This record gives sequence, structure tokens and C-alpha cells, in this order.
Amino acid sequence: MIRLRGHHLLCLLGYRGMGYSEAYAENMTRVHDQLRRRPETMVMLTAGPDDLCAHFPPDQPYHCQDANVHERDAAVLRRLGLRVGGVVAWGEIERRLAAQFVPEDIPRLCCTCPWLAYGVCEDGVRRIRAGEGLYPVLPKETDHA
Repeated sequence: MIRLRGHHLLCLLGYRGMGYSEAYAENMTRVHDQLRRRPETMVMLTAGPDDLCAHFPPDQPYHCQDANVHERDAAVLRRLGLRVGGVVAWGEIERRLAAQFVPEDIPRLCCTCPWLAYGVCEDGVRRIRAGEGLYPVLPKETDHA
């Protein structure tokens, strides 16, 4: 089972392998890949830090407990008709995301997110609404020089 907070349900739609650090991105890629390949994976919805926050780099300002992040979590869960403590299959979460969100919701809901400028979350919402699932994230290329 994977523990996720509300706004990370949206972050996963836009995930392309970028992260706050290499360790953060590696962990998020593992979670993302499991959900993409196994939509029956159960997700426990949490209030506050989750399995992604657990790998936030210690050398950066920790925002996982900020009030605006908690507000975003609550707004996403409310819109999906889900509650903290609930356990739901990822495939059902995808279905609800596709039914309840449109790309234009992302700039309004995630206006303080540092990843907003990349536009990947809006694309992820479009993809989910089209029934295409999560983007495949390619493994990092290594330098063979």
C-alpha cells in the first residue's frame, strides 16, 4: 500500500522524472511506475507528509507542513469525494480525477507550486481524461563516457 496526500494525486499525473533531488525523483519514479503498471495498487489517503514527502531533501526548505499545501490537499480530496484515512485503488482515483478535473483547474488550485510553470500537470490531466493513464517515465540515462 502507498500512502499519498491529496495534492500528490495531481502531481503524479504530471510527473516526468523531475524532482527536488535525485533521491526524491528515484522514490517518486518507483511510486509512479507501480501505480502506472498496477492500477489495483491500494492507496491510503493521508493528512500531511506521505511516502513522497518522506524523501524530501533535507537541504531544501521543507514545505510539506505548510498551510497552503494542507489546503490544497483538502481541496483535492473534497473534489474527489475522498477522505483522509480512506483506502482506494489507484485505478479508482484515476477515474475520479478524470471525472472531476480539467486542465484549467491546475493553475487555479496549484498557483503556488514551483512545478506549475512546466505545464506537465495540465498535460497529465488531459491524458487521464483521455483514458491514457499515467505517462511512462523513462529511466535516467547514464553517462557512458
